[in-house]
This record gives sequence, structure tokens and C-alpha cells, in this order.
Amino acid sequence: MAAPLAPAPTPAEIRSLLMRANRLLGASLVEANLITVDQLESANEKLLELIAGGTPRQCTLLGVLAYDLKVVKEEDVLQYCVDEHSIGLVDLHHYEGAEDVRVGLSHPACWATWTVPFDRDEDFTLVASAYYLSPSVRSFWEKQLGGHVIWYGTTLEAIADTLERLASAAKS
Repeated sequence: MAAPLAPAPTPAEIRSLLMRANRLLGASLVEANLITVDQLESANEKLLELIAGGTPRQCTLLGVLAYDLKVVKEEDVLQYCVDEHSIGLVDLHHYEGAEDVRVGLSHPACWATWTVPFDRDEDFTLVASAYYLSPSVRSFWEKQLGGHVIWYGTTLEAIADTLERLASAAKS
């Protein structure tokens, strides 16, 4: 049996997590030579505007870099994760996910970190993330899930669609 989830983060903790996740993702992308410091600074300005707007699906540094500024491709970031960190990739579009993983899952934390735990196998939780390169994302989820985590990379779209599908299912 997996360890119980840590308590859901408060709104203030979510905002702090969102800021750390994006800041450290940006630093990792620069360190990996996937973007420049100037590109990161431009993206951070745009991201702050989006955060002020409050729509979770838009509050993503990677989204700004890839789709607004078009300075990096999501596929290149995922390929870097595969090549340099040996993580697998997962397509969540048709994945229902395990019920015991969905119960108690903090959707705001998922949006803030662009990460979704999606299955459990004994003591291991399988986690998909578009923000694997952010150390704060990995440490948050490892602490939150309280056990062994197996990481997978995925796209922003896959995370967003999964979260919207889970929210819709929870309402019905």
C-alpha cells in the first residue's frame, strides 16, 4: 500500500510552487543550452502577465517559450529529458488513471507544476510531467506522494487535457 498523500497545499503554497517551478525550469533550460538568458527574461515577463490573469492553463513558462516566443520546441525539451535523464515518455490522452491516485489529488498543484500522478504499482507512483527539468517540481511530488516515483515526460497539452478530463469527471 502506498503512503498517504501529504495535505493539499494552500493557495499561497500553490503560488509559491508555481513561481519556483517556472523559475527553476527556466534555469534548467538555460543550463541545458535549450534557451538563452535573454529568451528566459522575455518569457518571464510574459509569464508574470499570464499569472496575473489567473488562468492555470496559460501559466506556463514552457508554453510561453514554445508557443508564444517560439524559441524552443517542446519535443526538444522532451528529447533532452530522455537523452540526459533517461526518463520515458507517456501519452496520457486516452489514459484513465488509477482511482487510488486520483483520490485526494490537488489539481492546483498539478497545474502549478504541470505534472500528474497517473498510476500506482505497489510502492511506486507513476508521474507524468512537462516540467521534469524543474528540481522543485520533482522534490514537491516526491514529498507529496511519500514513496517511490517513476517519472515520465509528456507534453503540456497532455497534462492540460488530463487535468480538464479529471475535473470534468469529478463534477459528474
